[in-house]
Parts: sequence; structure tokens; C-alpha cells
Amino acid sequence: MIKALFLNCSLKSSEETSNTQSLMNEVITHFEKEGVKSETIRIADYHVKFGISEDEGEGDEWPIIFEKIKTADILVIGTPLWIGEKSSVATMVMERIYGASSLTNEKGQCIYYNKVAGTVVTGNEDGAKHAARSILYGLTHSGFNIPPNVDTYWVGEAGPGDSYIDAEGHRNEFTMQQAKTTAYNLLHFSRMLKENPIPAEGNLIEN
Repeated sequence: MIKALFLNCSLKSSEETSNTQSLMNEVITHFEKEGVKSETIRIADYHVKFGISEDEGEGDEWPIIFEKIKTADILVIGTPLWIGEKSSVATMVMERIYGASSLTNEKGQCIYYNKVAGTVVTGNEDGAKHAARSILYGLTHSGFNIPPNVDTYWVGEAGPGDSYIDAEGHRNEFTMQQAKTTAYNLLHFSRMLKENPIPAEGNLIEN
């Protein structure tokens, strides 16, 4: 079974409604149709310390999340836009992910090899492509595989205004098609890599 992990980097805890989660759920719906087991973590529900280690010591709950990343086949980072950028929570998560990129799998490759990743971005201002570019580059640099067209996003008009849910972003044909494309491309590449993992020749990490 393919396992997908969604990290919602909203500034809100799960006690509050998340526009980002609502759009992430569109991708999850497509995964469910194909038998993918999905799990969502709201990062704001955890005490995650700043740093670049897989464990930053007492009180750090990142190791709980990191264990789930290690067992997932698909990783999706979801973020709202703030001042045209991915959230501060998303930046922290990307730093923590990158911090473990020197760890290795059983072949001696980067621990993230043979995993695929994508992103979901919401906001009521421009910046979705900028945020997606930042996240997707950071993930591939850390060792994840990035299939084509795995950046699902929705943005409303510039300035204050309704966000994804209140603006009925689910009616946007482009966004809904992109959610479907993201889901199926991630799943397709994940299946390929399970059957034909990246060979170890030339990419082993030498510590």
C-alpha cells in the first residue's frame, strides 16, 4: 500500500478551520479513490523546535513527525501565503527536513531517496508559484523526487479578502484539475519507484 503524509504548515492549530487543509483534502480525495492511505499532521499542534537536526533535544516533537516522513512514500507540504511567501512554519519544516538529508537508507543513499513530494498553497494574494518553487526545490535538493505539475494552489484577489473556503475555491476549474494532476502524478511516480528504485551507483553518501 502507498502511504501519503500531508504536513499542514498553517499558523493555526487544528482547533481552527484551515483553508490550506480544505485544498489538501481535494488531493486526499483522489488518493482515497486509488487506495492510498493518507495521514495529515497540523504542525502547529506540535512543539517543533527550530534547528537542522532530526532531534533538537528535550521537548522537541519533530522526531514524532520525522518517523512518519521516513515511513511515507509520498510527502505533501501545505502552506498558506503570508506577504507573498510560504509560512514561517513551512520554512521551519523545510529546515528540519533538510537537516536529516545526510542520513542514509539501507543502500547508503539519502534517506529521502525513492520518496516523492508535492505541495499545496493557498492565499488571497500573489505568491503561490514563488512558494511552490521554494518548497519543491528544497525537497528535491534534500533527496525527494518531484514529478511534473505537483503544485496545487489557489489564490484570490490581491489584498484583504475571502480565502479558499469562503471564496468557494473548490469551484475553480484550474485548481481542481491541478489537485487531480498532483494526486495522480505523485501516485504514478511513487509506484514506479517502488518497482524500480533509484540504483545506488554514483549517489551514495560518504560520511
